[in-house]
Order: sequence, then structure tokens, then C-alpha cells
Amino acid sequence: MKAFIEKEAQEKAKEIRVKADEEYEIEKSSIVRSETAAIDAAHEQKLKKAALAQQITKSTIGNKTRLRILSEKEKVLEDIFSDAEEALKALTAKEAEYKPILEGLIEEGLYALMEDTVTIRVRKSDTKVAESAAETAAKNFAEKANFSVDISIAEDALDSNSAGGVVLRNKSGKIEVDNTLEARLKLLSEQALPGVRLELFGPSESRKFFD
Repeated sequence: MKAFIEKEAQEKAKEIRVKADEEYEIEKSSIVRSETAAIDAAHEQKLKKAALAQQITKSTIGNKTRLRILSEKEKVLEDIFSDAEEALKALTAKEAEYKPILEGLIEEGLYALMEDTVTIRVRKSDTKVAESAAETAAKNFAEKANFSVDISIAEDALDSNSAGGVVLRNKSGKIEVDNTLEARLKLLSEQALPGVRLELFGPSESRKFFD
């Protein structure tokens, strides 16, 4: 009887050990799978973050490059118009070339105002040539507009650093026409800028339609 009980106990103990070993293996496999999945997920997350960081870096570098190129292009254009302004200043020193330009600027301003009394502002150094130019402009205007105009030179001269040209005022002083060389150059630069940009740099890659 004792031997039988001992045998039963041994078999039961063996059964328990086998079951415990099986449960241990199952639990171990579950933990390993869980940890492996967690590691894979973490690795995948790291890869996604790395890819996103790389994309952001490339985009940032691309934007900085585009901005730098745009800045350089704008500088080139600014230099062109700055050189043009200096060339105009040099031209005003040559009376034979400057006087016809001044005549045209004054006459154009007279048509804009269409009044019989006009005051003009010029640089102090241009007073003499402006008097002669104003006389010719007034004569041409009277022939076309069928009424005469009295032109006087204002005491408040244009700044000596001005490129030249003229500002015309009506009798009340409330209406002005800015025909200085700076103003005309600015207007010209705005009108010519698209063509100059196209000539220098070619068609814009971002522009899909053309006039």
C-alpha cells in the first residue's frame, strides 16, 4: 500500500512538473513574442521618425537654397537699375543731351495738369537749363493745347542728390506731377522688370502660364 501511494505521488509530481514546464514554455514564448513585437514597433517608429527628419531637413535645405537664389537674382536686378540711375545722373551733366529730356518731361507734365499757371521744381544746378527747357515746352504745349501756360521755377529746389528731372505743381499747389528721373526710372523698372528678369534668368520654373 505504501509503495502504491509513493508511486502515485511520484507520478502526480511528475505530472505537475511536466505541466509546469509546459506552462513555463508557453509563457516564455508569449513574453518573447510580446517583447519582439514591441522591439519591432519601436524600430519601425524610429525608422519613421528618421525618414520624417530627413524629409524635413531636405525641405529646409531646398527652401533656403531657393531663397538664396531669389535674393541673388533680386540683387542683380537692383544693381542694373542702380547703374541706370547713375548713368542718368551722368547724362544730366551734358546739357545738350539733358535739355531735350527735360523739355519732354515738362511738356508731359503740362498735359497732365492742363492749367495756365504752373510751377516747376528742379535741382538748383539745373535752373538755367530748366528755364530754357520750360520756354520750349510751353511753346510746344500752347500749339497743341490751344492755350498758353505761364511756367515759373519754384524756390524750393529738388535735393542736390536727386538724379534730376522735374516736379510740376498747379497754381494752388494741391496737384503735383512727379517727373523726376528717379520717378520715371521706378515706373520704367516696374514695367520692364518681367522682361528683364526673363532675359537674364529665363522662364520661371514655377510659372505655368505666359502672356
